[in-house]
Amino acid sequence: MALVKLHTEFFRNLSPDEPASFSSSFNFLYGANGSGKTSVLEAIGYLGLGRSFRINRHQAVVQHGQQRFTVFGGLDHGFDKERNAQSAGTLAHRLGISRDVAQKETTLRVDGEGVRSLSSLAMHLPVSVIDPGVFDIVAGGPGKRRQFLDWAVFHVEPSFASSWQQCQRVTSQRNQTLRNGRLDESMLRIWDTQYAALSERISEARKIAFDQFKSAFDSLVHEVDMNWTEGLKLEFYPGWDTSQSLVDVLVRHREQEARMGHTLYGPNRADIRIRFQGRPVAETFSRGQQKTLVILMKIAQSMVLNDLGKQVSFLVDDINAELDESHRTMLARKLQELRCQVFITSIEHPDPESLWQGNQIPDYRMFHVEHGKLKEE
Repeated sequence: MALVKLHTEFFRNLSPDEPASFSSSFNFLYGANGSGKTSVLEAIGYLGLGRSFRINRHQAVVQHGQQRFTVFGGLDHGFDKERNAQSAGTLAHRLGISRDVAQKETTLRVDGEGVRSLSSLAMHLPVSVIDPGVFDIVAGGPGKRRQFLDWAVFHVEPSFASSWQQCQRVTSQRNQTLRNGRLDESMLRIWDTQYAALSERISEARKIAFDQFKSAFDSLVHEVDMNWTEGLKLEFYPGWDTSQSLVDVLVRHREQEARMGHTLYGPNRADIRIRFQGRPVAETFSRGQQKTLVILMKIAQSMVLNDLGKQVSFLVDDINAELDESHRTMLARKLQELRCQVFITSIEHPDPESLWQGNQIPDYRMFHVEHGKLKEE
């Protein structure tokens, strides 16, 4: 599905005057710094991620003097509309998220009905972000790579969100027991058993999603034919030595965890280990190679969801600043091939012909953004 309608209230500097209508293919947004381009992407991100991809605090996105913001979105039928002519022009789903920052309350709606979990909202709109922060997937710590992997797991395996939330609660209780000063071994063994069972379930779902991603990534790498990918190796590390049961690992490292005061083994330590000729790519790849690698990883994720019949909406922020011409062209062509929905921001007026360089240009809409208002050209 693709986002074809967007309406915001008191979100950043965006004007609430008229809902914006978007193409289910490519959308270009250009304007000066501070005009509201990235705020549009951020609002879309709220519908697909349940949060901002720029900042952790909800308070930062609500307009000055207001205590609540709201984002509404309308989705079309995505791939289905091509098979069913009757669905053309009708909305498949209506999504809404509202946050009262004073009361710290979030309201979620799908098709007018209230829902309790962010996953119930986000499942309808897979959103993938390419912005300056995304390159930390390679250069940053394991947490960034877990986020990258879990995004795919969530959209591949619907039960994953529930398992992960349960595991978080058990981990919190286990950590509290570890910090009590005097270890309660009988209580810890209860938490160990629950934690290990949930960990196995989470790791199995992650491994399945990783294998699907790795297969797509390997295929893509051979297709783009970049010689520096020779010797590149991606491996999934579940967070503990799986030659032993997780319960045994926890018992054997009891004193270590007690000293640290938190859980050191399990899915909270999982990682995608990315190495080139045996060394971490963060140490061996140039900044340009790291950017290319992240783009390929993002495209491979989209390939997996595409095979499952799910259309991904890409939010590409400040494309000219982050990617050179050859990488912009590669990204645009692959996303067109995968029939993704794409939102691209830039300061300069975009030139779609330069992205496709003589090839057929897809359907697109062009918007000039100024003072939080979108004006379609």
